[in-house]
Amino acid sequence: MNKFNEIFLDLEKKILAKQYPPHTLLPSENQLIKIYGVSRETIRKALQLLTTEGYIQKKQGKGSIVLERSRFDFPISGLTSYKELQETQNIPSKTIVQELVETKVDKELSEITGWKVGTPVWHLVRQRKIAGEVVILDRDYLLKEVVPTLSTEQAEASIYDYFENDLGLTIAYAQKEITVEPVTPEIHEAMTLNDDPYVVIVRGLVHLEDTRCFEYTESIHRLDKFRFVEFARRRKV
Repeated sequence: MNKFNEIFLDLEKKILAKQYPPHTLLPSENQLIKIYGVSRETIRKALQLLTTEGYIQKKQGKGSIVLERSRFDFPISGLTSYKELQETQNIPSKTIVQELVETKVDKELSEITGWKVGTPVWHLVRQRKIAGEVVILDRDYLLKEVVPTLSTEQAEASIYDYFENDLGLTIAYAQKEITVEPVTPEIHEAMTLNDDPYVVIVRGLVHLEDTRCFEYTESIHRLDKFRFVEFARRRKV
């Protein structure tokens, strides 16, 4: 095995064992040269492997920062509420309602949803905090003719629980689109991004059992906190 691979594996082991905890600095290149008794080139190859595997991020003038590797699983094709995911995966999360207002469908939203321009909707914006950091920003539009009332308390708890158990709605399916996009000033202000230049955005049109689309949602995720998973079975086409 190459020497730089041995160093990579040793540093990986120490990072996973929290000997080098998340958000702390690894020893400098000069310190690592002394620790392992190798050349600067060998150390740099080992650090590059750690960067590629997502263990560290190089910061100009600071050194190698250990990244937080813990991630939560989000199903791609499932239609599961955040509250349900929070409970099943024991996510220590807090929801903050940033905005809940009645507005009307504009031309852009109409083109996305098929809703008529001027139709009354709720605009709901929620921040999801984990360990004191806003790692998800959820933006929802909900048809008022389907959801006539919505309170901050209901939005902080679970809107799907409210829809299904209080309003008696039967939510059937969603069409989803997942993209990686640059951070906008609005997203940067609302989330704790740690200088990440990109976010994952999951957009969805949610339909009732009668096929009516009643919700349009944009769920914006910090890159290092979540992974999107799916069980795929082969089908010949």
